[in-house]
Amino acid sequence: MRNSIAVLAFAKINVGLKILARRSDGYHEIRTVYQTVGLHDRLELTLRPSGKGTRVDCSDPAVPGGRGNLVYGACELWRRARGFRGEIEVHLRKGIPTGSGMGGASSDAAATLLGLERLTGDRLKAPERWALAATLGSDVPLFLWGGSVLGCGRGEEVYPLADLPPRALLVVFPGFAVATAEAYRAASLGLTKRRTAPSINIFGAWSPFPLKRWGPAENDFERVIFARWPELARLKRQLIRAGAETASLTGSGSAVYAVFESSRQLARASKLIPKGWRGFRTRTLSRAEYWRKIFEAVASR
Repeated sequence: MRNSIAVLAFAKINVGLKILARRSDGYHEIRTVYQTVGLHDRLELTLRPSGKGTRVDCSDPAVPGGRGNLVYGACELWRRARGFRGEIEVHLRKGIPTGSGMGGASSDAAATLLGLERLTGDRLKAPERWALAATLGSDVPLFLWGGSVLGCGRGEEVYPLADLPPRALLVVFPGFAVATAEAYRAASLGLTKRRTAPSINIFGAWSPFPLKRWGPAENDFERVIFARWPELARLKRQLIRAGAETASLTGSGSAVYAVFESSRQLARASKLIPKGWRGFRTRTLSRAEYWRKIFEAVASR
């Protein structure tokens, strides 16, 4: 058994997000389309059968390295599921901005589960893998699919969609994070509790699923986030005027993304990034590309 492996954990954007109701369990019923993109973190996982415990360190000092990190949680869940008693060490190098709404922590957790499986050759049964992912967080299961994915429930019920057309992508991070729990509280004012999920058939300009094209995307968090940070709303408007097919807040923010048909359009739009904010030029990843790239030396799940 080899004792170390490198894994790439790719980011996601939300192409539309609807908050439908507060559920009786305290969570919110949502519908969203997740899309994996090329921006990524890198994890190096090492197993030492003769050691003990789990150690996680991160290149970003703002990211906790111990029990507060989803990577740590993924290691411990996998350890219990497989009965591993040795040491697990993870070095996490961040490329996805922390607090951007791009699912970095969730992707790291999913990549950890997949990396440990590959490293040991001890594959979890699919239902067990999905259950562990959902236990770790609402956004974790989407990264077991990659590409274009429909998210339901609190986001953990995921269904693969036909891939949206490949596009150049500009992500703009303002340098501050948005607390997801607070954003949900603000966005859900006026919602009533429901025991069953309402059905919807409107997602921006698209209906029904699967989506076949890019277009206007509605994110219910924008109402409250843009009211507090109008500079984000201003940037979205500017990106649309610059030719973006889709521009939106991702998740509850704070990042705003814009999808362009050409890299030339993206380059021009990059000049709109406010001073002091960070811009990332990348592209969308289809499901096949996602699985081809997630492990440098692995071509299949």
